[in-house]
Amino acid sequence: MRILLKVSGEQLGYDEGGKGVGFDVERAKWIAREVKKALGNSEDTASATQIAIMVGGGNFVRGAFFGNNNEIGQTTADNAGMLATIINATLLGDIFKSEGVPTAVLSNVSVPQVVDDFTYRRAESHFRKGRVIILGGGTGRPLVTTDTGAVNLALELKCDFVAKATKVDGVYTADPTTDPSATKIDQISYADAINDTKIRVMDKAALGMAGDNKLPIVVFELLQDGNIARVAAGEQIGTRIA
Repeated sequence: MRILLKVSGEQLGYDEGGKGVGFDVERAKWIAREVKKALGNSEDTASATQIAIMVGGGNFVRGAFFGNNNEIGQTTADNAGMLATIINATLLGDIFKSEGVPTAVLSNVSVPQVVDDFTYRRAESHFRKGRVIILGGGTGRPLVTTDTGAVNLALELKCDFVAKATKVDGVYTADPTTDPSATKIDQISYADAINDTKIRVMDKAALGMAGDNKLPIVVFELLQDGNIARVAAGEQIGTRIA
Protein backbone atom coordinates (compact mmCIF):
# COMPACT_ATOMS: atom_id res chain seq x y z
CA MET A 1 0.00 0.00 0.00
CA ARG A 2 1.31 3.42 -0.97
CA ILE A 3 -0.37 6.55 0.36
CA LEU A 4 -0.04 10.26 -0.30
CA LEU A 5 -0.79 12.15 2.92
CA LYS A 6 -1.64 15.84 2.45
CA VAL A 7 -0.99 17.98 5.53
CA SER A 8 -1.67 21.71 5.45
CA GLY A 9 0.79 24.21 6.84
CA GLU A 10 -1.81 25.45 9.32
CA GLN A 11 -1.94 21.99 10.90
CA LEU A 12 1.76 22.31 11.74
CA GLY A 13 1.42 25.67 13.47
CA TYR A 14 0.34 26.97 16.86
CA ASP A 15 -3.37 27.67 17.11
CA GLU A 16 -3.92 31.42 17.16
CA GLY A 17 -7.39 32.73 16.48
CA GLY A 18 -8.43 29.48 14.79
CA LYS A 19 -5.44 29.53 12.43
CA GLY A 20 -2.12 27.72 12.69
CA VAL A 21 0.92 29.98 12.64
CA GLY A 22 4.61 29.32 13.14
CA PHE A 23 5.85 25.77 13.66
CA ASP A 24 4.65 23.73 16.64
CA VAL A 25 7.37 21.18 17.43
CA GLU A 26 5.13 19.19 19.80
CA ARG A 27 2.40 18.95 17.16
CA ALA A 28 4.99 17.81 14.61
CA LYS A 29 6.29 15.15 17.01
CA TRP A 30 2.75 13.88 17.52
CA ILE A 31 2.20 13.63 13.75
CA ALA A 32 5.48 11.73 13.40
CA ARG A 33 4.38 9.19 16.00
CA GLU A 34 1.02 8.80 14.26
CA VAL A 35 2.72 8.19 10.91
CA LYS A 36 4.98 5.65 12.62
CA LYS A 37 1.89 3.71 13.72
CA ALA A 38 0.65 3.64 10.13
CA LEU A 39 3.93 2.23 8.84
CA GLY A 40 3.52 -0.90 10.96
CA ASN A 41 6.29 -3.19 12.12
CA SER A 42 7.00 -5.11 8.93
CA GLU A 43 10.70 -5.59 8.22
CA ASP A 44 9.90 -6.36 4.58
CA THR A 45 10.05 -2.91 3.01
CA ALA A 46 8.54 -4.25 -0.22
CA SER A 47 5.26 -5.18 1.53
CA ALA A 48 5.18 -2.43 4.19
CA THR A 49 2.94 0.62 3.97
CA GLN A 50 4.69 3.41 2.10
CA ILE A 51 3.84 7.05 2.81
CA ALA A 52 4.66 10.24 0.96
CA ILE A 53 3.68 13.53 2.60
CA MET A 54 2.93 16.76 0.75
CA VAL A 55 3.05 19.73 3.11
CA GLY A 56 1.49 23.15 2.70
CA GLY A 57 2.99 26.43 3.86
CA GLY A 58 0.05 28.44 5.17
CA ASN A 59 1.45 28.64 8.69
CA PHE A 60 4.16 30.94 7.31
CA VAL A 61 2.93 32.33 3.97
CA ARG A 62 -0.34 31.96 2.09
CA GLY A 63 0.22 32.77 -1.58
CA ALA A 64 -3.47 33.44 -2.16
CA PHE A 65 -3.52 36.07 0.60
CA PHE A 66 -0.44 37.97 -0.56
CA GLY A 67 -1.48 37.65 -4.19
CA ASN A 68 -4.50 39.84 -3.39
CA ASN A 69 -2.15 42.65 -2.43
CA ASN A 70 -1.64 45.14 -5.28
CA GLU A 71 2.03 45.59 -4.38
CA ILE A 72 2.84 41.84 -4.61
CA GLY A 73 2.34 39.89 -7.82
CA GLN A 74 0.63 36.50 -7.71
CA THR A 75 3.70 34.71 -9.02
CA THR A 76 5.88 36.27 -6.32
CA ALA A 77 3.29 35.41 -3.67
CA ASP A 78 3.06 31.79 -4.83
CA ASN A 79 6.85 31.48 -4.95
CA ALA A 80 6.98 32.70 -1.34
CA GLY A 81 4.36 30.12 -0.44
CA MET A 82 6.41 27.35 -2.02
CA LEU A 83 9.46 28.42 -0.05
CA ALA A 84 7.31 28.23 3.10
CA THR A 85 6.47 24.60 2.29
CA ILE A 86 10.20 23.84 2.08
CA ILE A 87 10.68 25.31 5.56
CA ASN A 88 7.94 23.00 6.84
CA ALA A 89 9.31 19.96 5.02
CA THR A 90 12.85 20.36 6.32
CA LEU A 91 11.73 20.99 9.90
CA LEU A 92 9.28 18.09 9.77
CA GLY A 93 11.98 15.83 8.34
CA ASP A 94 14.24 16.38 11.35
CA ILE A 95 11.32 15.85 13.74
CA PHE A 96 10.41 12.55 12.05
CA LYS A 97 14.00 11.32 12.28
CA SER A 98 14.16 12.29 15.97
CA GLU A 99 11.06 10.15 16.53
CA GLY A 100 12.65 7.13 14.85
CA VAL A 101 10.89 7.43 11.49
CA PRO A 102 13.26 6.90 8.52
CA THR A 103 12.63 9.95 6.37
CA ALA A 104 13.81 11.63 3.18
CA VAL A 105 13.00 15.28 2.44
CA LEU A 106 12.78 16.32 -1.21
CA SER A 107 11.74 19.50 -2.99
CA ASN A 108 10.25 20.42 -6.35
CA VAL A 109 11.95 23.82 -6.02
CA SER A 110 15.70 23.48 -6.38
CA VAL A 111 17.45 24.64 -3.21
CA PRO A 112 20.46 22.27 -3.23
CA GLN A 113 22.13 23.82 -0.19
CA VAL A 114 19.03 23.01 1.86
CA VAL A 115 17.30 19.93 0.46
CA ASP A 116 17.64 17.35 -2.31
CA ASP A 117 15.72 17.89 -5.53
CA PHE A 118 12.74 15.63 -6.14
CA THR A 119 13.01 13.07 -8.93
CA TYR A 120 10.85 10.03 -9.48
CA ARG A 121 13.86 7.70 -9.37
CA ARG A 122 15.14 9.23 -6.13
CA ALA A 123 11.71 8.89 -4.51
CA GLU A 124 11.43 5.24 -5.56
CA SER A 125 14.88 4.56 -4.13
CA HIS A 126 13.84 6.04 -0.77
CA PHE A 127 10.66 3.97 -0.75
CA ARG A 128 12.68 0.79 -1.34
CA LYS A 129 14.78 1.70 1.69
CA GLY A 130 11.70 2.01 3.88
CA ARG A 131 11.70 5.80 4.20
CA VAL A 132 8.80 8.21 4.46
CA ILE A 133 9.10 10.91 1.80
CA ILE A 134 8.28 14.50 2.76
CA LEU A 135 7.93 16.82 -0.21
CA GLY A 136 8.22 20.59 -0.15
CA GLY A 137 7.98 23.06 -2.98
CA GLY A 138 4.52 22.06 -4.18
CA THR A 139 4.67 21.45 -7.93
CA GLY A 140 7.53 23.90 -8.31
CA ARG A 141 5.32 26.23 -10.34
CA PRO A 142 3.16 29.21 -9.29
CA LEU A 143 -0.62 29.34 -9.64
CA VAL A 144 -1.00 25.74 -8.49
CA THR A 145 -2.21 24.81 -4.99
CA THR A 146 -0.55 22.15 -2.84
CA ASP A 147 -3.84 20.20 -3.05
CA THR A 148 -3.31 19.90 -6.79
CA GLY A 149 0.37 19.21 -6.16
CA ALA A 150 -0.62 16.37 -3.81
CA VAL A 151 -2.81 14.71 -6.44
CA ASN A 152 -0.12 15.23 -9.09
CA LEU A 153 2.53 13.64 -6.85
CA ALA A 154 0.22 10.75 -5.94
CA LEU A 155 -0.32 9.98 -9.61
CA GLU A 156 3.39 10.23 -10.41
CA LEU A 157 4.30 7.89 -7.54
CA LYS A 158 1.40 5.52 -8.32
CA CYS A 159 -0.13 5.92 -4.86
CA ASP A 160 -3.27 3.94 -4.08
CA PHE A 161 -5.09 7.02 -2.77
CA VAL A 162 -4.69 10.51 -1.34
CA ALA A 163 -5.38 10.96 2.37
CA LYS A 164 -6.37 14.60 2.90
CA ALA A 165 -5.95 15.55 6.55
CA THR A 166 -8.36 18.23 7.79
CA LYS A 167 -9.75 19.80 10.98
CA VAL A 168 -13.07 17.96 10.66
CA ASP A 169 -13.94 14.27 10.29
CA GLY A 170 -14.90 14.32 6.64
CA VAL A 171 -16.94 16.16 4.02
CA TYR A 172 -20.17 17.83 5.13
CA THR A 173 -23.17 19.20 3.26
CA ALA A 174 -22.10 22.65 4.52
CA ASP A 175 -19.41 24.11 6.77
CA PRO A 176 -20.05 22.34 10.11
CA THR A 177 -18.29 25.11 12.04
CA THR A 178 -20.88 27.67 10.93
CA ASP A 179 -23.96 25.61 9.96
CA PRO A 180 -25.34 23.35 12.74
CA SER A 181 -27.61 21.60 10.23
CA ALA A 182 -24.64 20.32 8.19
CA THR A 183 -24.47 16.53 7.93
CA LYS A 184 -21.51 14.30 7.21
CA ILE A 185 -21.20 12.52 3.88
CA ASP A 186 -19.56 9.07 3.99
CA GLN A 187 -18.98 8.77 0.24
CA ILE A 188 -19.35 11.16 -2.67
CA SER A 189 -18.49 11.10 -6.36
CA TYR A 190 -15.84 13.32 -7.91
CA ALA A 191 -18.51 15.09 -9.97
CA ASP A 192 -20.70 15.87 -6.96
CA ALA A 193 -17.73 17.10 -4.93
CA ILE A 194 -16.71 19.39 -7.80
CA ASN A 195 -20.18 20.71 -8.61
CA ASP A 196 -21.37 21.36 -5.06
CA THR A 197 -20.23 24.90 -4.27
CA LYS A 198 -20.65 24.27 -0.52
CA ILE A 199 -17.93 21.62 -0.58
CA ARG A 200 -14.59 23.37 -0.28
CA VAL A 201 -12.52 20.70 1.40
CA MET A 202 -10.17 20.50 -1.56
CA ASP A 203 -9.24 22.58 -4.58
CA LYS A 204 -11.63 21.87 -7.48
CA ALA A 205 -8.75 21.47 -9.91
CA ALA A 206 -7.28 18.80 -7.64
CA LEU A 207 -10.62 16.97 -7.52
CA GLY A 208 -10.88 17.16 -11.31
CA MET A 209 -7.41 15.70 -11.78
CA ALA A 210 -8.18 12.90 -9.31
CA GLY A 211 -11.46 12.16 -11.06
CA ASP A 212 -9.88 12.07 -14.52
CA ASN A 213 -7.40 9.48 -13.24
CA LYS A 214 -9.79 7.61 -10.89
CA LEU A 215 -7.56 8.30 -7.89
CA PRO A 216 -9.57 7.98 -4.65
CA ILE A 217 -9.35 10.68 -1.98
CA VAL A 218 -10.09 10.08 1.69
CA VAL A 219 -10.85 13.20 3.71
CA PHE A 220 -10.35 12.61 7.43
CA GLU A 221 -9.63 14.35 10.72
CA LEU A 222 -5.92 14.57 11.46
CA LEU A 223 -5.90 15.27 15.19
CA GLN A 224 -7.41 12.01 16.41
CA ASP A 225 -5.17 9.29 17.83
CA GLY A 226 -4.76 6.45 15.35
CA ASN A 227 -6.59 8.07 12.43
CA ILE A 228 -3.64 8.00 10.05
CA ALA A 229 -3.13 4.30 10.80
CA ARG A 230 -6.85 3.63 10.31
CA VAL A 231 -6.83 5.36 6.93
CA ALA A 232 -3.71 3.43 5.92
CA ALA A 233 -5.37 0.15 6.97
CA GLY A 234 -8.39 0.89 4.77
CA GLU A 235 -10.85 1.43 7.60
CA GLN A 236 -14.02 3.38 6.73
CA ILE A 237 -13.41 6.74 8.39
CA GLY A 238 -13.93 10.23 7.11
CA THR A 239 -15.30 10.67 3.59
CA ARG A 240 -14.26 8.79 0.48
CA ILE A 241 -14.33 10.68 -2.82
CA ALA A 242 -14.28 8.25 -5.73
